Amino acid sequence: MELIVKLIISYLLGSFSGSMLMGKLKGIDIRESGSGNAGGTNAFRTMGAIIALCVLFIDVLKGFIAVIFVPFLQLGGTLTTNTINIELLYIICGIGAVLGHVYPIYYGFKGGKGAGTMAGVLLALFPTYLIIGIPIWLAVLVLSGYVGLSTMIVGIILPIFTFFFYSNGIYSPFGGFSVTIALFIIFTHRSNINRMLMGNENRFEKIMIFHRKFH
Repeated sequence: MELIVKLIISYLLGSFSGSMLMGKLKGIDIRESGSGNAGGTNAFRTMGAIIALCVLFIDVLKGFIAVIFVPFLQLGGTLTTNTINIELLYIICGIGAVLGHVYPIYYGFKGGKGAGTMAGVLLALFPTYLIIGIPIWLAVLVLSGYVGLSTMIVGIILPIFTFFFYSNGIYSPFGGFSVTIALFIIFTHRSNINRMLMGNENRFEKIMIFHRKFH
């Protein structure tokens, strides 16, 4: 029961959308602007860099809080048993936050794609990965101009990095989580995949410095 309750709490926390909250301050429903996605990339395109940074901060923070604080909430003797594997509890709370971001109950279950909140979960559980993940994300973005592709590649690399560098590797609860989240990130970016195949995916051409030099 404790797992279920803390999963729900984390989900409700994750359902607070940074882009929706910041958009409300500006009188904008971000789901009706740009790509229609309630995430940091669309916030950047429709509301500018400062707002996008605020959105990213909120989305990362809620993933971090879900893992660092929610597992230790004392819910009373009947719910707080203190016998659950703490790593499993971390994972469950992280999953709840990501699901809340993607399917927020406060916004008709239409949210973002989970990357920012997932970064907050990783910051709490496996910060070492961000040391390699963020540079890879930036490198793919500079070379391709595709934010979605960058995010998917970093998601796919996560289980590989987990196998070699995480305690107990892929066979730990986090290992199973890393595989699941890699597949989930691909699933939430399926529209990006389709647009890339069709050749009409938006690109950040200004950041493609090598492309500019070539031309």
